[in-house]
Amino acid sequence: MNKKDELLKIFSIKLRTILFRVSLNYDLLQEIRLRVNAPLIVIYDNVEYFISNQSQMITNNSDSYMITKNEVRETMEYISNYSLYAFEEELKQGFITITGGHRVGIMGKVVLEDNKIKSMKHISFINIRLSHQVKGCADKVIPYITNRENNDCYHTLIISPPRCGKTTLLRDVIRQLSDGTKYFPGLTIGVVDERSEIGACYMGIPQNDLGIRTDVLDCCPKAKGMLMLIRSMSPRVIAVDEVGSGEDIDAIEYVMNCGCKLIATVHGNSIDDIKSKPILGKLVREKLFERYVLLNNLDGVGHLEEIYDEHGMRIY
Repeated sequence: MNKKDELLKIFSIKLRTILFRVSLNYDLLQEIRLRVNAPLIVIYDNVEYFISNQSQMITNNSDSYMITKNEVRETMEYISNYSLYAFEEELKQGFITITGGHRVGIMGKVVLEDNKIKSMKHISFINIRLSHQVKGCADKVIPYITNRENNDCYHTLIISPPRCGKTTLLRDVIRQLSDGTKYFPGLTIGVVDERSEIGACYMGIPQNDLGIRTDVLDCCPKAKGMLMLIRSMSPRVIAVDEVGSGEDIDAIEYVMNCGCKLIATVHGNSIDDIKSKPILGKLVREKLFERYVLLNNLDGVGHLEEIYDEHGMRIY
């Protein structure tokens, strides 16, 4: 099944018909947003478009197709295969991952129990974020974060502002380190995928290619997951996305002290920016990370800006 057919089957019959007629390159389609009593919107090649009643992409709201409550309800039935209760744990986090690794963000009325999110009802807002794996995007980075003499890699921190491709880069780094290259053999990697964004697991199976030597803990808090991997899977490398909490930092130090390499990402604009963070900055000042990879979007999403070593010397 191609990406178009795979995706359209989750929508209500009416929406399926309208979207089927829209002329789209699904490799450039990023998001489809449904909001009750609001226009049908897509994010396509980084531009927002309304979808008209005639299945045309338009830039104004004059003739856009309006989403109804019944269409959102019917779409949720298809997404959950008529068993929304089976996704109770996912709903607590506000998203469901579907076949193909696409991520469905869900918002509505939150039901609390003991001040904790128990479930969600009256779902009125859906955001489908398409999964796009960019194989090869880490080609320039791999030579700088691998140690060929020891058949190992360096403790690496990938730094970028939001929506600049750090998770996409991390995903391909994991794949290449796991599969190995002509320069070094593959490494056993443990991934803690707290928000199902790295592997995009569906029914426990990664929909993205993370390599043949990779084990994934899906929907697990990063700090707990890192300790679980060390104790049970003997990884050579642990990879996590968007670190920053005190628990994360304690777990990172534990991982490093166990002799396991760590590859992580963080929101930021520079090494100095990370140094200024009250918790994560400690690891930078103590030179625990051996490589810093900086991204920006000045020349497109995922543009590799610079790479530094642990002493702050630029090596790329």
